[in-house]
Amino acid sequence: MGITHAQENSGKQIKGRLLDAQTKEPLIGATVSVKGTTTAASVTLDGTFKIKVPAQGNTTLVFRYIGYVTKELEATGTDLGTITLDPTSASVKEVVVTANASLAIDRRTPIAASSVNKVYIEEKGAGAEFPELLKSTPGVMTSRGGGGYGDSRINIRGFSSNNVALLINGIPVNDVEAGKIYWNDWAGLADVTASMQVQRGLGASKVAVPSLGGTINITTKTTERQEGGTVQQSIGTFNQAKTLVSYSTGLTNKGWATSFLLSRSTGDGYAPGLYYTGYSYFANVSKLIGESQTISFNLMGATQNHGQRYTFNNINTYRSSPLGIRYNSDYGYLNGVLTSAEQNYYNKPLASINHNWQINTTSSLSTVLYASYGNGAARYLTGTNVTLTPGSSTGVPRTGDIYSPIDFNAITKANVSNADGTASRYFINSVNDHKQYGILSTYKKTIGDIDLLAGIDGRYYEGEHYNQVNDLLGGSYIVDTRSASATSPTGNINNPNAHIGVGGKFNNDYRYEIAQEGVYIQAEYNKNDLSAFVSLAGNNTSNRRVDYFNYLDTDPNQTSKWVNFLGYQAKGGANYNLDSHNNIFANIGYIQRAPLVANIFVNKKNDLNPDAKPEQLMSYELGYGFRSSIFSANVNVYRSTYKNRAKTATFVDQTDNSVYNVNISGINEVHQGVEVDAKLRPVKDVTLSGSLSIGDYHYTSNTGPTQVTSDNGKSFTQDALLLKGLKVGEFGTANTSAQTTAALGLDVQVFPQVKIGANYNYYARYYATFDPSKLTTTQQASAGGTAFTNYRLPNFSTVDMNIAYRFKFAGLDAALIGNVYNLFNTTYISDAFETAIPNSVAAYGFVPRTNNLGVWYGSPRTYVATFKINF
Repeated sequence: MGITHAQENSGKQIKGRLLDAQTKEPLIGATVSVKGTTTAASVTLDGTFKIKVPAQGNTTLVFRYIGYVTKELEATGTDLGTITLDPTSASVKEVVVTANASLAIDRRTPIAASSVNKVYIEEKGAGAEFPELLKSTPGVMTSRGGGGYGDSRINIRGFSSNNVALLINGIPVNDVEAGKIYWNDWAGLADVTASMQVQRGLGASKVAVPSLGGTINITTKTTERQEGGTVQQSIGTFNQAKTLVSYSTGLTNKGWATSFLLSRSTGDGYAPGLYYTGYSYFANVSKLIGESQTISFNLMGATQNHGQRYTFNNINTYRSSPLGIRYNSDYGYLNGVLTSAEQNYYNKPLASINHNWQINTTSSLSTVLYASYGNGAARYLTGTNVTLTPGSSTGVPRTGDIYSPIDFNAITKANVSNADGTASRYFINSVNDHKQYGILSTYKKTIGDIDLLAGIDGRYYEGEHYNQVNDLLGGSYIVDTRSASATSPTGNINNPNAHIGVGGKFNNDYRYEIAQEGVYIQAEYNKNDLSAFVSLAGNNTSNRRVDYFNYLDTDPNQTSKWVNFLGYQAKGGANYNLDSHNNIFANIGYIQRAPLVANIFVNKKNDLNPDAKPEQLMSYELGYGFRSSIFSANVNVYRSTYKNRAKTATFVDQTDNSVYNVNISGINEVHQGVEVDAKLRPVKDVTLSGSLSIGDYHYTSNTGPTQVTSDNGKSFTQDALLLKGLKVGEFGTANTSAQTTAALGLDVQVFPQVKIGANYNYYARYYATFDPSKLTTTQQASAGGTAFTNYRLPNFSTVDMNIAYRFKFAGLDAALIGNVYNLFNTTYISDAFETAIPNSVAAYGFVPRTNNLGVWYGSPRTYVATFKINF
């Protein structure tokens, strides 16, 4: 029997507004039905609905939306006001993972924010890297980098991931040392995500996190009210396969509730040598304590092992290779087994204990204790003459022509033939093990129309770093040579010229220790159509380095002194709802934060960087929003100035392949632009969406003198780097943002059970990165006054499509979902690095610059099919 639309019935009309209980965003397309009948209505873009019910008698309305708890409500009167639905993963209101105060509230929190719900993730994310779910958000740029599993990156408003905060249930999880987001640590995160919100700019977080460009706030599954579970299987191109099972006990009579999820992912990757195996896991155990308190234990993580691709090759190499854009110079065969020259394996479980106490009607206390233990390494080929660029005179042997795989058996044979038993080429592990502990506690007090929040944010981190021999490939040992005259030494001073076998440490062995103590306070005013807030936070960051190789065990300098930096942030904003359709907002903020630890200690020793200074960001923004039943839109303009930025980068000298480290300070930038996003629902079953971002991200000044340290012991200071006016980009091989992005989306509910979607993404004004250490005043003079400019890459666009069919299978809810990514198999450059900059900038032309451009191409067309059953 089909649905009888509400407008066809006689009787009285009831209206209301249906919103997400957490973010207060409209639940567009949710169904409102009269219980026991086929009469139903659909929720519009602004969350409103109208439904006709019988004029006489009691009427019960049922509110349903995928991923949310169904609610029944007896209709009294004709205006039900605002009704909220809880996500299924937070359906037991008394049992929550965390009181996530970092979420932005629609038409109240004065920041630019966009959310992705569970339905969007399920229908469009089966074959996407997790950050790619945000690629249609204004100001967001994502890339899969070399294409390895979890090696993707995200930039927001021109800021790379070390200036973008990732919060999971309010807990900061960025890498403590580099500030980056390593998505392979969270490769299974999409499986347990209930919702994801990206906040551009300062963000709503109160804790001291590096949210200069934006904040990605992820809320995971918690505990579900009813017993049930899910079984899911996905298959796709390049042997992609994923199996998932989840189960929840529901809430017992004694107040206990438990949920868990396990998944396994495997595949070959879209380029040879990018094979992967990953497992994700999640568990939650919660307990009600009386009527006012809950305690919850949460464990989640992902263990994975995947091949990587580090080597940039030029465009002609891809064109000449039989594999075309899928070419990878970094893999080969060892004893008949496919083996990558670079391989990453890691496991980083995150555990938390959460306590929530509703003290009385006006006050509450929320506390979370968390711990994370990271264990793993990047394994890669090193030694003498290990260049992986095809055709290089210092290149590795290959099984055939220059485009063929690496011949690891030939490397083994050469090592065996070494008379002294040494290995010339070998695999090492660059190990990064860490322990991290933290506490976040927030007290909230409501006084009239004002909410006061105050809290503490404490963290401690230890990171162990060393090189370890993984496989000598037929050799017996390597010699860990120590050069006493080296300014930047390698090797173990406590055991110089040691013969190192498999499992032994060499080259370096050190530990970073970082402690942070912070406090924060916020006042938020909400009354009628006006909301405003003021937030203050302060912290002290202490850094210490312990070096086991460059200092004798008897040397007190083996452990550095603690180096302290004070940081703080002050921000505020206001939102005013002009009427039920229009709102305006503004925010302003200033952040001072400690430099990253890699910029505090230099020369690969405990030497302090005298130029290490706190970094500063000043940001302000204006925005306007419009909501109606068929159309909604947001427009905002922003400007952020980023000063005293420091950066360390590693480069390879093209003449002798020696590695040198560049320590740059005094980098100043501006990030500014305008962003627009909109949705249109001209008819009930059709939703159009779109976004546009036009940014301007550039350096505002040249740097101070730059220190360069080479692995061969050379150390010198270069002139100022001439960055002023150049487009902002991460130095080295990390990449930039397209400064113009646009997106279009279409979703059509073809039948009640069938939904089809398409998404178009466009990128322009996208520039290659470069080696900034070449841009000195000396080289500027030799260029005859012709200034270097960023190399602009070709504009490109991609199209993705998806279809979802929901049906009953053996009496259970089931879904069959298909995804196609890069539908038209578009060839485009996703990442590029200018590998060499000649002294004579004036001699630059298109051809020589293209020849010096190392690139990775984006993923070709891929397919994924998913079958899911809920029981």
